[in-house]
Amino acid sequence: MSVLPLGSHAITASPAADTEAYPTLPQPSDAALTQDTTRLVYRQTSAALMAHFLGMVVFVAVYWNHAPHTFLGAWALAFALIWTVRFVGLLSYDRAVLQGQADNELWLKRWNIGMFLGVVLWSAASMLFYPYGGPLERTAMILTIYSLALGAVPNMASQPRLFMLCMGVYFLPMIVRTALQNNQGEVQIAGILCLVLLCALALGRGFRNVFGEMVSLRVHTQNLAHQLKGEMAAAEAAQRQAELANRAKTQFFAAASHDLRQPLHAMGLFAEALRQRSKDTEVAHLVNSINSSVDALEGLFSELLDITKIDTGGVDNQPEHFCMGDMFNRIRLTFEPNAFEKGLMLNFRGDQHHVYADPLIVERILRNLVSNAIRYTEDGGVLVTCRRRGEQLCLQIWDTGIGITEKEQGRIFEEFYQTQSNRPLEPHHRKGLGLGLAIVKRLADLMEAPLTLRSRVGHGTVFTLMLPVGRAPRLQPAAAPSKATLGVTLDRRHIVVVEDEIAVMEGLEVLLKGWGATVSAFDTVEAMTDWASKVDSPPDLLIVDYRLPEQQTGIDAIKAMRARFGPNLPAIMVTGSTMTGHEEEARKYNFHLLIKPVVANKLRAMIAFKLSTR
Repeated sequence: MSVLPLGSHAITASPAADTEAYPTLPQPSDAALTQDTTRLVYRQTSAALMAHFLGMVVFVAVYWNHAPHTFLGAWALAFALIWTVRFVGLLSYDRAVLQGQADNELWLKRWNIGMFLGVVLWSAASMLFYPYGGPLERTAMILTIYSLALGAVPNMASQPRLFMLCMGVYFLPMIVRTALQNNQGEVQIAGILCLVLLCALALGRGFRNVFGEMVSLRVHTQNLAHQLKGEMAAAEAAQRQAELANRAKTQFFAAASHDLRQPLHAMGLFAEALRQRSKDTEVAHLVNSINSSVDALEGLFSELLDITKIDTGGVDNQPEHFCMGDMFNRIRLTFEPNAFEKGLMLNFRGDQHHVYADPLIVERILRNLVSNAIRYTEDGGVLVTCRRRGEQLCLQIWDTGIGITEKEQGRIFEEFYQTQSNRPLEPHHRKGLGLGLAIVKRLADLMEAPLTLRSRVGHGTVFTLMLPVGRAPRLQPAAAPSKATLGVTLDRRHIVVVEDEIAVMEGLEVLLKGWGATVSAFDTVEAMTDWASKVDSPPDLLIVDYRLPEQQTGIDAIKAMRARFGPNLPAIMVTGSTMTGHEEEARKYNFHLLIKPVVANKLRAMIAFKLSTR
């Protein structure tokens, strides 16, 4: 056990005990020890001063009728002076702490001096007033000094030399003074006081060890907090880097997809134009294969586009009450031909239920799941059910397909992951990038709708989506029957095309002319405006690309043409861009949007729709 000079701020602890209890605790610095010791002693000073004041009152009252008043008054005056100085010091320390100007080492020395002077004063009392009074007065004095000494153990135990010195001053003069009396009872009291001194020293050692461990724990906690703060800062920086990387990936995909869609779009247009002009069966078969490939690539681009929109917050969840029957009918019309072609049954049950959710998101989820179910089922069928479970609706898609192993079920919703079967997959099973279920999961999470699956290899799979129960919406007036769509020809229809990609513009021109239309094609808004200013009759339709030269867009072309020929001129926007929120612009400027690559039948259906509603 180390012993330090008076006023020292080090602590003494048992190295073996410390190592055994806290083998990895750091050693606190001298500054940390001084700060904690100063805080400890001043925190307990107010209670100590109160105890000393009460001890003084008891002592003076006991010896008032036995000791000379001169001696007793002088001792009481000295006590009052030291007590007042210590009390003022306590107030000054509190004020310095509040102002952040506390010099811990200086204030600890001041406290040690005041404490030592108080101990000396009580020791002097035991020597000066011992001869006065009888056994009762001596017993009261001994008990008072004993109580104050034990009460000071927690205050001084963190400073070993001060503690040893003060305990010696408290007890040794009193022990010697008592032992020198030629009285057996006094000698016994001296022996008891020796035992009390040993107990006080042992108690001080215990407090010193506890205080040392407390300071070490505090330092360790501060180090851990600092380390945690650093790790949190590093984690936040890593998260920001990941977000930047994800944003860069998304932006790269958006830019790359735009450039990739342009030649793909032109290839589809030229292929359809070739099919219309050629009567050769083999050529028609090759063109159909090209169109199928373009269609497949369009599906892949659509999946990537969906992932991009979800990642960038471009999909909003707008729940409303709707009936599942209407959605089931639309999905049946879409997928019944595919199921029939494979010899599968496609059934729907529970179409009378109403759901409170975003119908567009729910339909997108259903379409992905039904498409997957038909793709991976060779025998049996697909069943889509909706039934009520409490306040939730349980929407399930059952199939009798190849199933998913337990090992793969945990990864089936990951991006670009496709199931690995023990047997070779059919070509149509391998179609896609493995994004369909990733899109389904993200859309379900966007609605906060639980999505689960159960599957057995060779028996089939069931996906379950839980949605809130809705109510039947108010009846809406029946829509007026639409006008008949166009026939197979665009004869006597004049279509204006604005497209800066020469291959796409030529492909559109060849295809539209093959359908019988008259085409005026331009590569800039300025060229289109010059042409429009020289003609009197308005065109029937305007087909524009979004990105045009000279930092102009297809919206500028639409505005210019409508300013010349009137606000009712129909317009179609064809673009490969996926990041600019075209849907909102389409609503604002009254045009329809097609994302490249556009297969010929979709373009023809959109043209027919626009011209028939004019």
